[in-house]
Amino acid sequence: MVKNGGMGITMVLLSNNRIIELSRNVADKIAAGEVVNRPLSIVKELIENSIDAGATSIIAEIRNGGKTYIRITDNGSGIRKEDVELAFKRHATSKLRDASDLNRIQSLGFRGEALASIAAVSKVELITKTSDEKIGICIKIKGGEIIDKEEIGCPEGTTVIVEDLFYNTPARLKFMKTDAAESTLIIDFISKLTLAYPHIKIRLINNGNILFSTTGKGDIYSNILTIYSKVIGDKLIHLKETAEQMSLEAFVSPPSYTKTNRKNQVFFVNGRYISSKVMEDAVTEAYKEKLFAGRYPVVFLFLNLAPDKLDVNIHPNKKEVRFEEEGSVKNFITSVIRNALNTEDAIPEINADNLFKFSFERREDNSSISLKDTSQNTTTYNEEQVDIKNLLYNKREESQLFNEAEESYRIDNKNINKSTVTENSKETIKSRQFDLLGLTVTGTIFGTYITAVDDNYLYLIDQHAAHERIFYEQLLYQYQNEDKLQQIIMMPFIINVAHSTKNAANNDILSFLGNFGFTVEEFGPTSFIVKAIPVFMDLDESKDFIEYLLDNIQEDEVLQNQNKITKIISNACKESVKAHDILDKQEIERLILDLSKTNNPYSCPHGRPTFIRLSHREIEKMFKRI
Repeated sequence: MVKNGGMGITMVLLSNNRIIELSRNVADKIAAGEVVNRPLSIVKELIENSIDAGATSIIAEIRNGGKTYIRITDNGSGIRKEDVELAFKRHATSKLRDASDLNRIQSLGFRGEALASIAAVSKVELITKTSDEKIGICIKIKGGEIIDKEEIGCPEGTTVIVEDLFYNTPARLKFMKTDAAESTLIIDFISKLTLAYPHIKIRLINNGNILFSTTGKGDIYSNILTIYSKVIGDKLIHLKETAEQMSLEAFVSPPSYTKTNRKNQVFFVNGRYISSKVMEDAVTEAYKEKLFAGRYPVVFLFLNLAPDKLDVNIHPNKKEVRFEEEGSVKNFITSVIRNALNTEDAIPEINADNLFKFSFERREDNSSISLKDTSQNTTTYNEEQVDIKNLLYNKREESQLFNEAEESYRIDNKNINKSTVTENSKETIKSRQFDLLGLTVTGTIFGTYITAVDDNYLYLIDQHAAHERIFYEQLLYQYQNEDKLQQIIMMPFIINVAHSTKNAANNDILSFLGNFGFTVEEFGPTSFIVKAIPVFMDLDESKDFIEYLLDNIQEDEVLQNQNKITKIISNACKESVKAHDILDKQEIERLILDLSKTNNPYSCPHGRPTFIRLSHREIEKMFKRI
């Protein structure tokens, strides 16, 4: 006996342990753990078997995230009667004959472990028939043991029904995710697989509802529109290139259309959906110096190369591959995409929203504001400068947004009752803060920076960072308070998402959006309709904010965790607020007023300064006056 007092661990070493051969039942359950770790594993293996069998039509049906029911039906070649029982034995396969075949694998499956592993931890029914047999056969297996086998009338092809996954291994069952989380993984996988096999009709049914059905007409682009959306499809650049022993077909987005994560980067090698750092790095290199940090293009890559230049026998899930010549593969992909990004297809299009930008100037009689076309980067006001302090203090009564919460904003980000803030504390706080309302605005430069002065300094205010700070605190305040300041939209707008995203966006996420003042409802199989938005957001900001949340919030995230909520709001603000918008006088006034109300007007939620200043003395030093 060995004891470790410090760790509180006791290990007992038995000297009479004998080596024994585990029973087939135990060994199968252990081995199944490598191949079958969740419902997705089963769906993946069975659909790949259907593709290898030459199917032109595949129907996948799941219930309860695949935990209680999975059915895969195909019209492939089927399994001969005399081979049905053998198909459920470990390492039995029709795709390899000897070790040399491992060097030229062209099928998706080849290990011969899938059916044995699935049958070991579930209840399986297989119905199959080949084209030269008059009648099919049905076999039922429970926990790896055959319980029934009989002839049956059925069409050509194979149907596999898997029920009660992990019924005999409850330790595995309790680590499963929610039904929605498990089904989302399956939907996402099948969605991606349809892109590589456009010649196969693939239908997906979830809890009795048909999510999608592809045409099988061989058009990848059509499947992208079906599975993802026309919004994404319209942005993509189609490219094809062939080199020695390699060919690439791809659909990639221009630098003007990006996402906040890599979820829309899909890679296939010889028809196999994979994760590949080599391909990921190739995409990154192709877009180098074309994207802002934290932005990722949408890419669908279909790479084909000689089977002997690729090793897929890395892991039982067959999602990892190893290229014989990684450098050549990376350079080929990078060069093809980079060439496409240098064509006119990649040039951003001007739309009506940004065709004309205007700034303002005061007329000599000061009676009204006139608009002028902004053909230059600099906007200035006439000799009568705008005194922000005098103008904006008169507008305080008009502010409907945070009038009651102004002082609680200055205290902290928590939901503090206004009555607990004394008049003395208000005065103390105000005296410590820089008076933004005391600045005199002189203009804007580069469509991004507001210029302002006081008696001693020149200020540059980053309108993007300032808007982020305001946006962040307004959202946080809205989330923390029961009264939601909301505006009903006269013309509700639609958010289109992928099937997997729609499945993951459960009622908790819709309620989470409701806490910010949105009214979002389901609207069809891959859409949401937005009927109301927070009063301080415009339509574009609202759309960007919702799309970010749907793209980045996972179904099983804890949406009550305050740190998580703060991070989500912070990141969403960054994606929703845009720079380089030409602001008119009223918008600048509103921006500075709102910034002055925030807890921390000095930086955006990500740490960048909202404004900087240059002293009168430093300017005189530059001109050698002192």
